[in-house]
Amino acid sequence: MSWVNVPAESNFPLENLPYGVFSTASEPQHRIGVAIGDHILDLSKIAHLFDGPLLSEHQAVFQQSSLNGLMSLPRACWIEARHTISSLLSRSNSRLRDNTEMRSKCMVVQAEATMHLPAKIGDYTDFYSSVDHATNVGIMFRGKENALMPNWKYIPVGYHGRASSVVVSGTPIRRPNGQTRPVDTEPPKFGACRLMDFELEMAFFVGGVTPSLGHPIDMKNVEEHIFGMVVMNDWSARDIQKWEYVPLGPFLAKNLGTSISPWVVSMEALKPFAVDNYLQDPAPFQYLQHNDKYTFDVKLSVAIQPEGGQPTTVCESNMKYLYWTMKQQLVHHSITGCNMNPGDLLASGTISGPEPTSFGSMLELSWRGTKPIKLNDGTERKFLQDGDTVIMEGVCVGNGIRIGFGSVSGKLLPALPL
Repeated sequence: MSWVNVPAESNFPLENLPYGVFSTASEPQHRIGVAIGDHILDLSKIAHLFDGPLLSEHQAVFQQSSLNGLMSLPRACWIEARHTISSLLSRSNSRLRDNTEMRSKCMVVQAEATMHLPAKIGDYTDFYSSVDHATNVGIMFRGKENALMPNWKYIPVGYHGRASSVVVSGTPIRRPNGQTRPVDTEPPKFGACRLMDFELEMAFFVGGVTPSLGHPIDMKNVEEHIFGMVVMNDWSARDIQKWEYVPLGPFLAKNLGTSISPWVVSMEALKPFAVDNYLQDPAPFQYLQHNDKYTFDVKLSVAIQPEGGQPTTVCESNMKYLYWTMKQQLVHHSITGCNMNPGDLLASGTISGPEPTSFGSMLELSWRGTKPIKLNDGTERKFLQDGDTVIMEGVCVGNGIRIGFGSVSGKLLPALPL
């Protein structure tokens, strides 16, 4: 129990303690905080209280404007930081509880805060790790016999995305202009994207003392380099993607914007929700094998809210449907000696489950536009319309505990006239 009041259905109990970067009207500088109930604990105001054996020499990381400094420390420091914060917020600890002056300075109401990107993202990689999603897309474009490409069950397929267009929840996204080829037998056209889509994903931040160029991250210590997770919307222009995809894959269809939730949930908080990893057949190569559970029961949902209307839930999926684990993604990414840096963001790819209601994109939900999705206001969607707000949420529930990521939302704006 905490001395901070935590509502029963809060996403942010004492067992969670996710990190974020925020500002307020009275203090516009960006600073690091931890969510607890409806409040934020401002770590910049209590940096001196991180006086444990590992963090006493690293208190400055809590006064920075991003999480990169904390992310760059060894995992043992992350664990000590979490223990310190949990202890300070515990009802039985008077160190902060009974210090009225310090409490007034370090406790901020979430509703009065503006959230920002939690880290300076140097590189961003997006994987393609859901077998149901990959199968669905393959059936649409290649048929059932060739749904999965020959390499799909051997390597965690991915591509390098655009870090500069990763934005925090609440940032509007502009419908892009680009080249498309609506009719295969006709020349391409230029104009506004017509098939705008969302992709329900999760992503993790890299951390720790990472190896230098030429030295891969080994499976035996890869957990030392996974700092925490966010929910992600990888906005996608499907018609632009179809035309540009061959031969080098996603490019302009994906760089228009990628939205992430503002709170980074630590792997320590997620441990109680670990479930068996997806059964992989054939067995992966030795460098990709691990026996510990590193798949998590995270309930995911997507809602579409028309402008001026109410949201309609169109998808309910789960992180446990991922075929490739985060450990396998990171190890494979670095196997060539590719150097990773604290603050790098690695995403899962669209997370779809086996049932139609669990498909994580409009491409699948409407089955390439042939099965329109009805919203609560009576309108239908094959793909997203201007003015639609997409709202994604992730939550873990079990044993009387509720661990949430907060929502990631974004409103789709009309394309600019060119």
